[in-house]
Amino acid sequence: MKIKKHIFLLFLLLSGCVGAASSGVFGTGVSIAMDPRTLGTQIDDSIMDKSIETKLLAMNKNYFLNVKSKVLDGRVFITGKVDTPEEKLKITKMAWETKGTRSVKNDIKIKEEFNFKQSAKDILITSQLKTAMILNKQIKAVNYSIDTYKRKIYIYGIAEDKKEEIEVIKEAKEILDVEDVIASILLVEDLRVVKN
Repeated sequence: MKIKKHIFLLFLLLSGCVGAASSGVFGTGVSIAMDPRTLGTQIDDSIMDKSIETKLLAMNKNYFLNVKSKVLDGRVFITGKVDTPEEKLKITKMAWETKGTRSVKNDIKIKEEFNFKQSAKDILITSQLKTAMILNKQIKAVNYSIDTYKRKIYIYGIAEDKKEEIEVIKEAKEILDVEDVIASILLVEDLRVVKN
């Protein structure tokens, strides 16, 4: 009888652990065993996620409640709300500069007053640069995120080599009405995981 009680308690403890682990990966009940990523990748993603959360908290204590991040296979997803576009850009730059980052998807919304004319101009500049990068065979456009704010282009991404980095910046500077180009581009050779 005592053995059955111990087995039952062990079962309860283990089932509690599985429940915790299953919500720990995605927060949606997907278990570690069902996750298609390798265990090493899951651990790397978890470390990156904690690193980003720590950096966000160090930047501004309000980000703890207002900004959320998730890392999947080195791809960083950020959501939330901030007061200014500069904050959004600063968070994007920080995410790109986190060791192991392969891409950044920033869906942070800005609380400030909306200016339609300025916003339309910035969207036009961004779309022109994206098109130019797609058409330029020397640039792998999918490796970059572009934000434009008040005619300043902010480029974040990973270049195969220095030549590609120079080409990206050149394309950005050729867009009409651009005031400044601020680039935070990492080279593949500087990444933690180098492509084969």
